[in-house]
Amino acid sequence: MKTLQSIFLSLIFIPMVLIGQKFDNTASFRDIKSDNYIRLHHDNDVFYSTDENYTQGINIELVTRWLAKNPINHLFISPKNSEFKYGISVEHISFTPDSIESFEIQYGDRPFAAAFTLKSFTIATDTINKSILSSSLSIGIIGPAAFGDVQRRLHKIIGSGYPNGWYYQIKNDAVINYDVNYEKQLFRINNFFSLNGTAGVKLGTLFTNASVGLNATLGIINSPFSSVKNKNKFQLYLYTQPILNVVGYDATLQGVLINDKSPYTIPGSDIERFTAQHNFGIVLQTGRFYFEYTVTVQTREISTIDPHKWGGFRLGYKL
Repeated sequence: MKTLQSIFLSLIFIPMVLIGQKFDNTASFRDIKSDNYIRLHHDNDVFYSTDENYTQGINIELVTRWLAKNPINHLFISPKNSEFKYGISVEHISFTPDSIESFEIQYGDRPFAAAFTLKSFTIATDTINKSILSSSLSIGIIGPAAFGDVQRRLHKIIGSGYPNGWYYQIKNDAVINYDVNYEKQLFRINNFFSLNGTAGVKLGTLFTNASVGLNATLGIINSPFSSVKNKNKFQLYLYTQPILNVVGYDATLQGVLINDKSPYTIPGSDIERFTAQHNFGIVLQTGRFYFEYTVTVQTREISTIDPHKWGGFRLGYKL
């Protein structure tokens, strides 16, 4: 038992100088034992009294067996002897520099940027080899058309500092991204502890990177690699997920590939090519409901800014 505690605590307290994707709905610790559910995810750094870097994200996902006939599914990897879930999601992400009220470009800091995408995805679970392979295709837009400057209206309503810098945001361009993530069970003790390895690749006009990591859960849990529905009808557990990332391209920093007219971008030489992200949180599943609170700590993405952290929550419901 002491060994188990040591493993879990070491994962939780891996040094924070140790980026993954903003929305990772396919991780095993977020598994919902249903082919039909809806889930809302909201991130915001206001949880830590900041308003910079990755400042807000919203994701609404729908998983339903009706999407098994979605023609886009033919673009995804479909391993044999797997159980499939099919879904779509809508995502919106926003980024700002440290000083949002300035009328001037904040050189050496992050550009203002926002992206809106529609994602189609599949989750293939191999119950024999205890693995999950997910594939997704995101299509959307980055730039003013993504309505990142809605932040102005929100800050006006709440009486907070007015973000004037959206005039200098990354310009409009199309977004298309193809992502693949793999997760494999490494170690498990009954229904109260699991340790899994993960790897992922993102290719596209918004993000191009590769990542490796681990995730661990501790508490009252069900196996995401089992066909058994709700062995524990009540689940309550902690999770930790450290991720190492190799960054190839980030349009929210470097600008877009086609419309190269953004007033301010970060040169490739200033990009941190090796970054890390640590997600940890708590999940409650009971009946048809899913609740989660998560905290993320991320190392700096460019050489002239500080590390960042934010909080988020998820609310899900089985249909």
